[in-house]
Amino acid sequence: MAKKVVATLKTGAKEGRSYTKVIKMVKSPKTGAYAFDEQMVPNDKVQEFFKK
Repeated sequence: MAKKVVATLKTGAKEGRSYTKVIKMVKSPKTGAYAFDEQMVPNDKVQEFFKK
């Protein structure tokens, strides 16, 4: 049986699915080391994030 707090989070499930966590590896111009750029973007903007 789920706790009441967890059960109340389920009501807004449609809003949470409209975003995607995207991770892109970018190279630092100074050191040459790679870093990860993580963002939460709307589903329709995912392709634009990777084109940058």
